[in-house]
Amino acid sequence: MGIVLKQSLNNTIVTYIGFAVGAINTLFLYTRFLTDEYYGLVSVILSYSAILMPILAFGVPNTLVKYFSSFTDKKDKDSFLTLMLLLPLFLIVPMAIASYFAYEIIGNFISQTNPIVKGYVWYIFLIGMSMAYFEVFYSWSKVHMKTVFGNFMKEVFTRLGITLLLVLVYYKWISVDTFLIVVVILHLIRMLIMKLYAYYLRMPVLNFNFPYNLKEILQYSTLIILGGSAAVVLLEVDKVMINHYIKIENVAYYSVAIFIATVISVPSRSMHQITYPLTAEILNKNDKQELKSLYQRSALTLFIVSGLIYILIILNLNELYKLLPAEYGNGFTIVFLIGLAKVSDAVLGNNNAILYNSDYYKALLLLGVFLAIITILFNMWLIPVFGLIGAAVASFTALFIFNSLKLLFVKIRFGILPFTNQMFKVLVLLIVVVLLFFYLEFPFHAIINIVLKSLLIISIYVAALYKFKLSEDVNGILNKFLKK
Repeated sequence: MGIVLKQSLNNTIVTYIGFAVGAINTLFLYTRFLTDEYYGLVSVILSYSAILMPILAFGVPNTLVKYFSSFTDKKDKDSFLTLMLLLPLFLIVPMAIASYFAYEIIGNFISQTNPIVKGYVWYIFLIGMSMAYFEVFYSWSKVHMKTVFGNFMKEVFTRLGITLLLVLVYYKWISVDTFLIVVVILHLIRMLIMKLYAYYLRMPVLNFNFPYNLKEILQYSTLIILGGSAAVVLLEVDKVMINHYIKIENVAYYSVAIFIATVISVPSRSMHQITYPLTAEILNKNDKQELKSLYQRSALTLFIVSGLIYILIILNLNELYKLLPAEYGNGFTIVFLIGLAKVSDAVLGNNNAILYNSDYYKALLLLGVFLAIITILFNMWLIPVFGLIGAAVASFTALFIFNSLKLLFVKIRFGILPFTNQMFKVLVLLIVVVLLFFYLEFPFHAIINIVLKSLLIISIYVAALYKFKLSEDVNGILNKFLKK
């Protein structure tokens, strides 16, 4: 776990810097510098692009991580990497041609309720393509156990650029239309920088004698398209479907609540950057004991951190909403439900890495597609009736079912569970902290109240973790910190 903890810690710091910048953008700049309509438009464009990304990537990011360590000969690795560079083009080129000839049809479809979306079909495609190749080059660096720079580019670079652009919009140095164009350019630049870094780690040598297991690789990549698309649908389709059924301003309100809840998933995202390739190596070695150890320790660490973030958000949420425009202040239920789903995801540790890098990935991918369809149907049913709460309920239900089934699948196929006695003790600690602080309020400004309550919660929580030795890994980090 040494390399896992070191890079996970670095990735967590970088990711939280990105989320801090994102918080400034989402909670304060977007809500004040753009109209609600244009903020909703930005959210819709990015959500459509995120849904398009796994299709255009042709499953290559996951395929690269799964198979790279299985090749030992340099020529075999070169031929494999050549294939990984070319595969996305087999979908990007025909989809670009289709977008050109079917521009009106696509535009009319995505703008049925909100006509403002119609003129941004190419924006969606270019950002989706940039995201796809960025993930390819990011995975290129992951397999060389270098994840921090890629994580910086993913979590910080674009957000900093958007901060600057929003300030320029505020001072009327650029128009909103120019802002949207430069957002597309930012994603293209990010992709190119990541490409240069990936080639710095290992310069590709084109070898068109493709790997001996080409059929297996293509089959895996094709199925990963389904799985990746299903996973993104579970995360992004609610915003897309809000655009289809109600006014686009509601996407802005929903996006703020979702962003707040998504902060909970930062530790998971950070740790997964390094546990994915490590899990692939362990599975290739068939080391069941090490797999169980990584599963349980990653799950415990993520539960400790994500659980703390969840209660910090819930216990401070009313104060946080005092800082936002009134239109954005009705998202408590959304944050509660989506946040709970994110915690349930964290409790599974490196579950996704186990399934996607094992021989059982096909069942998981088909299951993901099924649940993505259910999510869409839930949204179609609940959004017209309950609005934004309906979207949150649909997403929570789908994610909870999906996580439960993944947990069951790993138990059946590998005979391991992420749960330990220590996790139960952490749950009790979280409940005790909530009971202690739920009704505690200070008579100060909202920011001061948030800081004071958060410091008290963190102090008691960390002290209890350390005293009762609930996690060997967390105690190890705390011991190093205390020695310094």
